[in-house]
Amino acid sequence: MQSYDDLVADALTLVREVTPWDFGRRYRAGDVPLLLDVREAAEFAALHIPSSLNVPRGVLEQSCEWDYDETVPELAGGREREIVVICRSGKRSVLAADVMQRMGFGNVVSLMLGIRGWNDAELPLRDAAGRMIDADTGDQLLVSSVRLEQRKPK
Repeated sequence: MQSYDDLVADALTLVREVTPWDFGRRYRAGDVPLLLDVREAAEFAALHIPSSLNVPRGVLEQSCEWDYDETVPELAGGREREIVVICRSGKRSVLAADVMQRMGFGNVVSLMLGIRGWNDAELPLRDAAGRMIDADTGDQLLVSSVRLEQRKPK
């Protein structure tokens, strides 16, 4: 049986990653491919990279195909586009990029360290109202919220 971290490690052997610092330079220069944020809607609303598209991981496969209620035309018609997949820490994005590659997306990469790394690099983030989020506020919003009952028993 594989754990979540095992699945991520396997996907990392197949998926290219880009660091927030390297991609951040491109982003600031206006060289922005399709940014696909696979976090849940509430996570995205709290803070996200400006111009990113939110498609939660749970509906990603249907969103990448035509003729589904969840179809996202930018994805279904974008198998040749350059896509940077984003999540909070870089794990969900690696899994999503792996699935997308298997679905025929030829130019997809994962943002290493996710939104956390982006925030650490002090790159632009916005909230649902379009307000800019500073790095300190970003840190507060990105704090892990693992509850006691979610921790592995000793």
